[in-house]
Amino acid sequence: MLDIVIMAAGKGTRMKSNRPKVLHTLAGRPLLQHVLTMATGLGAESLITVTGHGAAEVEATMRAAFPSAPLAFVRQEPQLGTGHAVQQAVPVLHDGPDATTLILNGDVPLIEAATARALIEACCGRRLALLTIELPDATGYGRVVREGGEPGQSGTTGAAVRAIVEHKDATPAQRAIREVYTGMMAVPTAALKRWLAALNKDNAQGEYYLTDIVAMAVADGVPVVAAQPTSETEVLGVNSPLQLADLERRFQRTQAEALMEAGVRLADPARFDVRGELVCGSDVEIDVNCVFEGSVHVGDGVRIGANCVVRNARIAAGAVLHPFVHIDGESLGVRVGEAALVGPFARLRPGADLGPEVHIGNFVEVKNAQLARGAKANHLAYLGDATVGERVNYGAGSITANYDGANKHRTVIGDDVHVGSNCVLVAPLTVGAGATIGAGSTLGKDAPPGQLTVARARQASISGWQRPQKKR
Repeated sequence: MLDIVIMAAGKGTRMKSNRPKVLHTLAGRPLLQHVLTMATGLGAESLITVTGHGAAEVEATMRAAFPSAPLAFVRQEPQLGTGHAVQQAVPVLHDGPDATTLILNGDVPLIEAATARALIEACCGRRLALLTIELPDATGYGRVVREGGEPGQSGTTGAAVRAIVEHKDATPAQRAIREVYTGMMAVPTAALKRWLAALNKDNAQGEYYLTDIVAMAVADGVPVVAAQPTSETEVLGVNSPLQLADLERRFQRTQAEALMEAGVRLADPARFDVRGELVCGSDVEIDVNCVFEGSVHVGDGVRIGANCVVRNARIAAGAVLHPFVHIDGESLGVRVGEAALVGPFARLRPGADLGPEVHIGNFVEVKNAQLARGAKANHLAYLGDATVGERVNYGAGSITANYDGANKHRTVIGDDVHVGSNCVLVAPLTVGAGATIGAGSTLGKDAPPGQLTVARARQASISGWQRPQKKR
């Protein structure tokens, strides 16, 4: 029987923001969402988040992100310390002889599932298991005091843990200890309830310290053990914009290294961001300052130029995104076909579906439109709510006028159509296969296949006409 308690009540004063600290984003997702994503894979009976500052916003955001997870929320108002936070969860913790409570922090987003499982196994429903790590600079952390009080002893080979002393309450000798408590532990639930009831706030902060239960466990003869994470990054918390930025770069470097080890060529791994899921085939090349959000799948041999932003899209093999392409598939997604060329400075919006060998050039926008093999819109054009056939040439400055002020309408353009420059196709409209639309035409009716259609006023010059002058 496993319950997970995530402490997320703090205001985060050092963030200097009105947003609750745990809703600040890392890699495009709130800090707390990272923790809950990991926790959902641990098989817990319930995921209990302790909220406080901005509680309603935090709870609503997480419920939307995890609609089917066993979420529960309790509120800590006012905030009187870590022990007081966990006390709020006591009424919803499950009972049982082997019941275990895993305690995590909502502002420590990169804790890994393997580390959490190791902590649970170390507890095994009978021991108090602490997640500890040795740091060269332990300032601000609670120190792990072991039997004999030897400063700097390793958490893996040192003597039995006797207590955790918070930094503000530590003596100079205790502050020399490099092994610190990370804020995460696994505890037998029955014992946890008993120890929480005995907490007091006789300390420098005047708060109820969760760490005081370590000394209680020792007094009760309950073994206190320590487990360690695989890296320091796993246990780093976020208390300021500087720390958030540092953790972002650490996370992105890990993402970049995993992609490069799989064969992706990154021009500079320090200038690369994944804020979701990026799956790449072989021989993919990505230039600097590219951002990937949501779910992005990139096929073999794709080349992505500098400064592209791609969200919720599938890029097929051999396609090229020239620099400064912006793709945002939102919920509909965007598809770029094999050997298609996009950009520079192109925009693909939700529902854009480019077939093989399609060319979308500079300052062209495509929204909810399907372009078949070999279609081209190379300059300064808009295609919205359109179906475009094979080998269509869509001229510079041409648009589909798809919105009548209340409803969207569709434009259908057949195979081998040539649309001249600066045309307006007023939907609903069909242009038959092989038709040619003369430059500057505004079409409000269907154009027959295989014919030239021109819809523009006859050119005239008016002699003696005077341009209006401003009154002085």
